[in-house]
Amino acid sequence: MKDGIGEGYTRKDHQDIANQLFACYAKVQDARSLASVIGEEELSPLDQKYMEFGRNFEKYFIGQSFTANRSMNETLNLGWALLSTLPKEALDRLDPALIEANYNPDHAWITIELIVKNEGDR
Repeated sequence: MKDGIGEGYTRKDHQDIANQLFACYAKVQDARSLASVIGEEELSPLDQKYMEFGRNFEKYFIGQSFTANRSMNETLNLGWALLSTLPKEALDRLDPALIEANYNPDHAWITIELIVKNEGDR
């Protein structure tokens, strides 16, 4: 996958976003395993955030319908919006300058809803 992405192909931050999304999704699986033993309500606040991230990642990112027509830029922006629902400290695979330029928790849900709505309008 990495040979056809990045600056000159898609966007410079493509590989970085992909790496961070999948690292966070791996933490979702860990949180789900723990929740199956102790219950989701007993998880730490961070693990509860990972659980929420996982549901949204599956619904909006992985669950894109076959008829949805999302551009690569919209997909990468959606990735940033989903990552912005997590605490900044959880983004441990991204360069701080990249986080500073793209992390926006105040507008994460507006971005997600706009991208998902636009998919249905095409």
